[in-house]
Amino acid sequence: MWDPSTGIHLGPVTLHFYSLMFIFAFGIGYFLMTKMFTIDHVNPKYVEPFFTWTLIGTILGARLGHVIFYQPELFKEDFWSVFLPISTKNGIKFTGFAGLASHGATLAVIATTLYYSYKIIVKNPLWVFDRLGIVVAIGGAFVRMGNFFNSEIIGKPVDQNSPFALLFPQQSSEYGLTVTRYPTQLFEAAGYVTLFVILWVLYRRTDKKYQQGWLFGLFFFLLWAIRFFVEFLKMPQGDEVISFAGLNTGQILSIPFMIAGLVIMFYSKYNKITPEADKTF
Repeated sequence: MWDPSTGIHLGPVTLHFYSLMFIFAFGIGYFLMTKMFTIDHVNPKYVEPFFTWTLIGTILGARLGHVIFYQPELFKEDFWSVFLPISTKNGIKFTGFAGLASHGATLAVIATTLYYSYKIIVKNPLWVFDRLGIVVAIGGAFVRMGNFFNSEIIGKPVDQNSPFALLFPQQSSEYGLTVTRYPTQLFEAAGYVTLFVILWVLYRRTDKKYQQGWLFGLFFFLLWAIRFFVEFLKMPQGDEVISFAGLNTGQILSIPFMIAGLVIMFYSKYNKITPEADKTF
Protein backbone atom coordinates (compact mmCIF):
# COMPACT_ATOMS: atom_id res chain seq x y z
CA MET A 1 0.00 0.00 0.00
CA TRP A 2 1.40 3.39 -1.02
CA ASP A 3 -0.65 6.31 0.28
CA PRO A 4 1.70 9.09 1.45
CA SER A 5 0.70 12.51 2.69
CA THR A 6 0.65 15.33 0.16
CA GLY A 7 3.72 16.97 1.67
CA ILE A 8 5.25 18.65 4.67
CA HIS A 9 2.86 21.07 6.36
CA LEU A 10 4.55 24.28 7.52
CA GLY A 11 1.69 26.23 9.05
CA PRO A 12 -0.56 27.49 6.25
CA VAL A 13 1.96 26.38 3.59
CA THR A 14 2.43 22.83 2.33
CA LEU A 15 5.77 21.86 0.83
CA HIS A 16 4.79 19.17 -1.66
CA PHE A 17 7.13 16.22 -1.98
CA TYR A 18 7.22 16.60 -5.77
CA SER A 19 8.47 20.17 -5.41
CA LEU A 20 10.98 19.00 -2.80
CA MET A 21 12.35 16.40 -5.23
CA PHE A 22 12.78 19.13 -7.85
CA ILE A 23 14.74 21.19 -5.32
CA PHE A 24 16.96 18.19 -4.59
CA ALA A 25 17.45 17.55 -8.31
CA PHE A 26 18.60 21.10 -9.07
CA GLY A 27 20.58 21.42 -5.83
CA ILE A 28 22.58 18.25 -6.46
CA GLY A 29 22.91 19.24 -10.11
CA TYR A 30 24.41 22.58 -9.11
CA PHE A 31 26.86 20.84 -6.77
CA LEU A 32 27.91 18.28 -9.39
CA MET A 33 28.36 20.85 -12.14
CA THR A 34 30.50 23.01 -9.85
CA LYS A 35 32.61 19.96 -8.98
CA MET A 36 33.09 19.02 -12.64
CA PHE A 37 34.04 22.57 -13.61
CA THR A 38 36.61 22.54 -10.80
CA ILE A 39 37.98 19.16 -11.92
CA ASP A 40 38.27 20.45 -15.48
CA HIS A 41 39.89 23.74 -14.38
CA VAL A 42 36.96 25.80 -15.65
CA ASN A 43 36.04 28.97 -13.77
CA PRO A 44 33.06 28.17 -11.46
CA LYS A 45 31.55 31.57 -12.29
CA TYR A 46 30.06 29.88 -15.36
CA VAL A 47 27.95 27.51 -13.26
CA GLU A 48 25.35 30.05 -12.08
CA PRO A 49 24.20 31.21 -15.55
CA PHE A 50 24.12 27.59 -16.66
CA PHE A 51 21.90 26.73 -13.70
CA THR A 52 19.56 29.65 -14.49
CA TRP A 53 19.12 28.79 -18.16
CA THR A 54 18.69 25.09 -17.44
CA LEU A 55 15.99 25.83 -14.85
CA ILE A 56 14.08 28.01 -17.31
CA GLY A 57 14.39 25.46 -20.10
CA THR A 58 13.36 22.53 -17.91
CA ILE A 59 10.19 24.05 -16.49
CA LEU A 60 8.97 25.84 -19.62
CA GLY A 61 9.84 22.99 -21.97
CA ALA A 62 8.40 20.27 -19.73
CA ARG A 63 5.15 22.17 -19.34
CA LEU A 64 4.74 22.91 -23.05
CA GLY A 65 5.69 19.35 -23.93
CA HIS A 66 3.00 17.92 -21.66
CA VAL A 67 0.29 20.24 -22.97
CA ILE A 68 1.18 19.74 -26.64
CA PHE A 69 1.46 15.95 -26.50
CA TYR A 70 -1.00 15.04 -23.74
CA GLN A 71 -3.42 17.94 -23.01
CA PRO A 72 -3.64 20.20 -26.09
CA GLU A 73 -7.19 21.16 -25.10
CA LEU A 74 -5.72 23.43 -22.39
CA PHE A 75 -4.72 25.97 -25.04
CA LYS A 76 -8.44 26.63 -25.52
CA GLU A 77 -9.96 25.68 -22.19
CA ASP A 78 -7.45 27.17 -19.71
CA PHE A 79 -4.74 29.01 -21.67
CA TRP A 80 -2.95 30.69 -18.76
CA SER A 81 -2.54 27.37 -16.94
CA VAL A 82 -0.16 26.35 -19.74
CA PHE A 83 2.40 28.96 -18.73
CA LEU A 84 1.51 29.76 -15.11
CA PRO A 85 1.00 27.49 -12.06
CA ILE A 86 -2.67 28.48 -11.82
CA SER A 87 -6.08 27.43 -13.05
CA THR A 88 -8.59 29.99 -14.31
CA LYS A 89 -11.54 27.59 -14.42
CA ASN A 90 -14.18 28.58 -11.87
CA GLY A 91 -12.02 31.40 -10.59
CA ILE A 92 -8.27 31.74 -10.21
CA LYS A 93 -6.52 29.25 -7.94
CA PHE A 94 -2.93 28.13 -7.47
CA THR A 95 -2.37 24.56 -8.71
CA GLY A 96 1.34 24.28 -9.41
CA PHE A 97 2.38 22.85 -12.75
CA ALA A 98 0.18 19.75 -12.88
CA GLY A 99 1.72 17.99 -15.87
CA LEU A 100 5.31 18.01 -17.10
CA ALA A 101 6.80 16.01 -19.98
CA SER A 102 10.47 15.04 -20.19
CA HIS A 103 10.49 15.13 -24.00
CA GLY A 104 9.54 18.81 -24.00
CA ALA A 105 12.07 19.57 -21.27
CA THR A 106 14.79 17.87 -23.32
CA LEU A 107 14.17 19.99 -26.41
CA ALA A 108 14.03 23.22 -24.41
CA VAL A 109 17.20 22.44 -22.42
CA ILE A 110 19.03 21.65 -25.66
CA ALA A 111 18.08 25.10 -26.93
CA THR A 112 19.08 26.94 -23.73
CA THR A 113 22.35 24.98 -23.51
CA LEU A 114 23.24 25.95 -27.08
CA TYR A 115 22.72 29.60 -26.16
CA TYR A 116 24.79 29.20 -23.00
CA SER A 117 27.59 27.43 -24.89
CA TYR A 118 27.91 29.98 -27.68
CA LYS A 119 27.14 33.21 -25.84
CA ILE A 120 28.30 32.70 -22.24
CA ILE A 121 30.98 30.05 -21.70
CA VAL A 122 32.08 30.06 -25.38
CA LYS A 123 32.81 26.36 -25.65
CA ASN A 124 31.81 23.57 -28.00
CA PRO A 125 28.21 22.75 -26.97
CA LEU A 126 29.12 19.06 -26.90
CA TRP A 127 31.56 19.78 -24.04
CA VAL A 128 28.70 21.25 -22.02
CA PHE A 129 26.26 18.52 -23.02
CA ASP A 130 28.68 15.81 -21.85
CA ARG A 131 28.53 17.20 -18.33
CA LEU A 132 24.86 18.11 -18.50
CA GLY A 133 24.00 14.47 -19.20
CA ILE A 134 25.62 13.38 -15.94
CA VAL A 135 23.62 15.96 -13.99
CA VAL A 136 20.32 15.20 -15.72
CA ALA A 137 20.66 11.46 -15.09
CA ILE A 138 20.62 11.84 -11.31
CA GLY A 139 18.13 14.72 -11.48
CA GLY A 140 15.73 12.55 -13.44
CA ALA A 141 15.83 9.95 -10.68
CA PHE A 142 14.67 12.56 -8.14
CA VAL A 143 11.88 13.72 -10.44
CA ARG A 144 10.59 10.16 -10.78
CA MET A 145 10.71 9.83 -7.00
CA GLY A 146 8.53 12.93 -6.89
CA ASN A 147 6.09 11.18 -9.22
CA PHE A 148 6.13 8.21 -6.84
CA PHE A 149 5.24 10.42 -3.88
CA ASN A 150 2.39 11.87 -5.95
CA SER A 151 1.21 8.40 -7.02
CA GLU A 152 1.32 9.56 -10.64
CA ILE A 153 2.69 8.00 -13.83
CA ILE A 154 1.64 4.70 -12.30
CA GLY A 155 2.04 1.27 -13.87
CA LYS A 156 -0.38 -1.16 -15.39
CA PRO A 157 -2.22 -3.65 -13.18
CA VAL A 158 -0.15 -6.63 -11.99
CA ASP A 159 -1.02 -9.77 -10.06
CA GLN A 160 -1.20 -9.03 -6.34
CA ASN A 161 1.27 -11.86 -5.65
CA SER A 162 3.97 -10.18 -7.72
CA PRO A 163 6.91 -8.81 -5.68
CA PHE A 164 6.42 -5.54 -7.59
CA ALA A 165 2.73 -5.12 -6.78
CA LEU A 166 1.70 -1.87 -5.07
CA LEU A 167 -1.61 -0.20 -4.34
CA PHE A 168 -2.01 3.50 -5.21
CA PRO A 169 -5.30 4.53 -3.55
CA GLN A 170 -4.63 8.22 -4.28
CA GLN A 171 -5.39 7.50 -7.95
CA SER A 172 -8.74 5.77 -7.37
CA SER A 173 -10.64 8.85 -8.60
CA GLU A 174 -8.81 8.71 -11.95
CA TYR A 175 -8.42 4.97 -12.56
CA GLY A 176 -11.40 3.60 -10.67
CA LEU A 177 -11.15 0.62 -8.33
CA THR A 178 -7.73 0.48 -6.68
CA VAL A 179 -5.80 -2.56 -7.89
CA THR A 180 -2.18 -3.62 -7.53
CA ARG A 181 0.09 -1.97 -10.09
CA TYR A 182 3.74 -1.79 -11.13
CA PRO A 183 5.68 1.03 -9.40
CA THR A 184 7.04 2.21 -12.73
CA GLN A 185 8.29 5.45 -11.18
CA LEU A 186 10.75 3.43 -9.10
CA PHE A 187 11.81 1.30 -12.08
CA GLU A 188 12.63 4.43 -14.06
CA ALA A 189 14.36 6.11 -11.10
CA ALA A 190 16.55 3.03 -10.58
CA GLY A 191 17.46 3.09 -14.25
CA TYR A 192 18.51 6.74 -14.05
CA VAL A 193 20.63 6.16 -10.93
CA THR A 194 22.41 3.34 -12.75
CA LEU A 195 22.92 5.60 -15.75
CA PHE A 196 24.40 8.31 -13.51
CA VAL A 197 26.89 5.85 -12.00
CA ILE A 198 27.96 4.65 -15.46
CA LEU A 199 28.48 8.19 -16.77
CA TRP A 200 30.29 9.39 -13.65
CA VAL A 201 32.73 6.45 -13.73
CA LEU A 202 33.42 7.02 -17.43
CA TYR A 203 33.91 10.75 -16.83
CA ARG A 204 36.32 10.27 -13.92
CA ARG A 205 38.25 7.15 -14.93
CA THR A 206 38.49 7.26 -18.71
CA ASP A 207 39.48 9.82 -21.34
CA LYS A 208 36.02 9.82 -22.95
CA LYS A 209 35.36 13.35 -21.74
CA TYR A 210 38.00 14.52 -24.20
CA GLN A 211 36.01 12.98 -27.05
CA GLN A 212 33.39 15.71 -27.01
CA GLY A 213 29.87 14.36 -27.39
CA TRP A 214 30.59 10.70 -26.61
CA LEU A 215 29.32 10.83 -23.01
CA PHE A 216 26.29 12.86 -24.05
CA GLY A 217 25.48 10.47 -26.89
CA LEU A 218 25.66 7.51 -24.51
CA PHE A 219 23.49 9.39 -22.01
CA PHE A 220 20.93 10.25 -24.67
CA PHE A 221 20.68 6.71 -25.99
CA LEU A 222 20.48 4.98 -22.59
CA LEU A 223 18.13 7.52 -21.00
CA TRP A 224 15.54 7.19 -23.71
CA ALA A 225 16.05 3.43 -23.94
CA ILE A 226 15.15 3.21 -20.23
CA ARG A 227 12.11 5.39 -20.85
CA PHE A 228 11.13 3.33 -23.91
CA PHE A 229 11.12 -0.02 -22.11
CA VAL A 230 9.51 1.20 -18.87
CA GLU A 231 6.66 2.62 -20.99
CA PHE A 232 5.51 -0.96 -21.68
CA LEU A 233 4.49 -1.16 -18.01
CA LYS A 234 2.97 2.34 -17.66
CA MET A 235 -0.59 3.51 -17.83
CA PRO A 236 -1.29 6.17 -20.52
CA GLN A 237 -0.51 9.72 -19.36
CA GLY A 238 -3.60 11.24 -20.97
CA ASP A 239 -4.83 10.93 -24.53
CA GLU A 240 -2.38 9.12 -26.80
CA VAL A 241 -1.85 11.79 -29.45
CA ILE A 242 0.61 9.55 -31.31
CA SER A 243 0.47 5.75 -31.50
CA PHE A 244 1.87 3.24 -33.96
CA ALA A 245 2.49 -0.52 -34.04
CA GLY A 246 1.40 -0.92 -30.44
CA LEU A 247 3.77 1.80 -29.20
CA ASN A 248 2.47 4.74 -27.17
CA THR A 249 3.26 8.44 -27.46
CA GLY A 250 6.15 8.32 -25.00
CA GLN A 251 7.81 5.43 -26.83
CA ILE A 252 7.47 6.93 -30.29
CA LEU A 253 8.89 10.24 -29.07
CA SER A 254 11.81 8.38 -27.48
CA ILE A 255 12.95 6.63 -30.67
CA PRO A 256 14.34 9.75 -32.44
CA PHE A 257 16.25 10.69 -29.27
CA MET A 258 17.78 7.19 -29.07
CA ILE A 259 18.88 7.41 -32.71
CA ALA A 260 20.28 10.90 -32.10
CA GLY A 261 22.35 9.54 -29.22
CA LEU A 262 23.97 6.92 -31.44
CA VAL A 263 24.67 9.50 -34.15
CA ILE A 264 26.28 11.87 -31.63
CA MET A 265 28.48 9.05 -30.31
CA PHE A 266 29.62 8.24 -33.84
CA TYR A 267 30.49 11.82 -34.74
CA SER A 268 32.23 12.45 -31.40
CA LYS A 269 35.39 10.88 -32.84
CA TYR A 270 35.82 14.06 -34.90
CA ASN A 271 35.66 16.27 -31.78
CA LYS A 272 38.61 15.09 -29.70
CA ILE A 273 40.50 17.66 -27.64
CA THR A 274 43.56 17.64 -25.36
CA PRO A 275 43.39 18.16 -21.58
CA GLU A 276 45.05 21.57 -22.06
CA ALA A 277 42.30 22.71 -24.42
CA ASP A 278 39.71 21.70 -21.82
CA LYS A 279 40.47 24.61 -19.52
CA THR A 280 38.53 27.89 -19.34
CA PHE A 281 39.50 30.49 -16.73
